Amino acid sequence: MKLMDWFSKGLSLQDYIEVMKVNKEEMNGIYNRLSLYAEEKARLADFKDTGMKVIALTEDWCGDAMLNNPILLKIAEEAGMEVRFILRDQNLELMDQYLTNGTSRAIPIYIFIDKAGKEKAVWGPRAKQVQEMVDVERSKLPAQDAEDFKDKQMSMYRRLTASYQEDSKIWHFVADSIIDAIVLGK
Repeated sequence: MKLMDWFSKGLSLQDYIEVMKVNKEEMNGIYNRLSLYAEEKARLADFKDTGMKVIALTEDWCGDAMLNNPILLKIAEEAGMEVRFILRDQNLELMDQYLTNGTSRAIPIYIFIDKAGKEKAVWGPRAKQVQEMVDVERSKLPAQDAEDFKDKQMSMYRRLTASYQEDSKIWHFVADSIIDAIVLGK
């Protein structure tokens, strides 16, 4: 399938929210509290109403999607981009074309296409600064075969999820990273 076909197949925001079972309130909370900075809006000015569209490969259970999707939506609103959501687990054919490091089905992945359906940029699954935070937290975990690994891992996930929901600096790291991908066409 071509990218425009995938876009057409995708869920609208309203349809995506209706099927969400996890992280709906958390995602909406970030969306409702986030405002793009004037500099971020200015960087998007050249893309305003150009017909660019976004395919968001995602799943509602994903903490990174909980953080990144509302930020993508604010960017898309500012630039007049239409967003459609494709559920990763039901669409591995598309997901497998956008593996992280060539091996991982990490999400979310945002595929930016022009009005003709040509890929212009791809972003995901994390901003560099967020990846660094995750790497630091993971480095503190015991070995996977340690008795307390699962408990420590769950505690790490809770800490990260809380910071994703509350730390507006993180939100702007993500916004800048997504905008960089759009502007640089990466």
